[in-house]
Amino acid sequence: MTFCQVSIMTPQELLSIKQRFGIIGQNPQLNRDIEIAVQVARTDLSILITGESGVGKEHFPKIIHAYSARKHGPYFAVNCGAIPEGTIDSELFGHEKGAFTDAKNEHKGYFEIADGGTLFLDEVGELPLQTQVRLLRVLETGEYMRMGSAQVRKTNVRVVAATNLNMRQAIDDGRFREDLYYRLNTVEIRVPALRDRKEDIPLLFRKFAVDFCNRYQMPPLSLNDEATRLLQNAYWRGNIRQLKNLAEQIAVIEMDHQINAETLSRYLPKEENQQGIVLRANTESAGGKDYSHEIGLLYNMLMKTQQELRELKAQLATQEAAPQLTEQVVQQQPQITHETHEVVDAEAEVVGSLRIEDGERERIIRALELSGGNRKVAAETVGLSERTLYRKIKEYGLQ
Repeated sequence: MTFCQVSIMTPQELLSIKQRFGIIGQNPQLNRDIEIAVQVARTDLSILITGESGVGKEHFPKIIHAYSARKHGPYFAVNCGAIPEGTIDSELFGHEKGAFTDAKNEHKGYFEIADGGTLFLDEVGELPLQTQVRLLRVLETGEYMRMGSAQVRKTNVRVVAATNLNMRQAIDDGRFREDLYYRLNTVEIRVPALRDRKEDIPLLFRKFAVDFCNRYQMPPLSLNDEATRLLQNAYWRGNIRQLKNLAEQIAVIEMDHQINAETLSRYLPKEENQQGIVLRANTESAGGKDYSHEIGLLYNMLMKTQQELRELKAQLATQEAAPQLTEQVVQQQPQITHETHEVVDAEAEVVGSLRIEDGERERIIRALELSGGNRKVAAETVGLSERTLYRKIKEYGLQ
């Protein structure tokens, strides 16, 4: 449920909270979310924070903890999607010595060490069904058992959960328990997508640009009016995370920091420039599946490859005093350029493979190839958690 009546804060109070927790923006829905977080912090209700990936959901559990009676107690954030399925129960509830093969010592879980405090369960929709049963019991009774133990233990932990999944769909698909959903969702805070906060986009970009220019000792960066409008009208599938990534790329790559729309458009994926029209067409022809996130990540990989080539050319230009080394690097240049073309071809192949039935398997294979076997990078590329990617690799028999 959501609160119908929310205490109205003064602008000074809201500004103070935003400055304390690094929140930027004046969007009315964002302000309302902050007010709800402060109001429910005084209770022990379970909170579910929903919203797309990259919208900044992680700020709200910190606000809730800081304004609660538990503020002097421990606070832990657990990414449920990053913990392998075989060890998630041990991480949350602990285990006894000898509970399984590698259990050489007893281990306290988060529900034990966070007693009296707040536990933030990020990506809660990724929890296995068996773990969901255990979590439901803790929420309802405050009781749990370590793995390999019959002793019932008590804990007093306030749970705040977050997810970017469509929970209704997950329930219909049998991937999430409906009773647990209602138990977590006593109060829901819905964080708006960046595309719904158009007035905040220039503020966020300016903050990121200042930070990166200071970090890399670059001159200040600014957008003209046309570039600002283009920035505000982009779709931002990756939300704030994508905007931050774009600001860093421009701050590092562009020599002229007076950015116009033409320059900015080179850093926006094609679907962003056309507000999703191209991708929606591809999605419809692919049977209704949305692969825009993966394509956007591939585009970013291409941009980084191009930057590496620019840096290599700059090195070649300054190596006149070392002709042998220069000759060696020049001989390697065609190979690097060829690899770059292979990356471009790989992107085209990935987009084409989306139209066939085994598109997911092909996307995973291609992502693993492009990342050099790095599963964390590959998981981000295909939009899956590391645990889900690991399961898919085993399911498809990939090495």
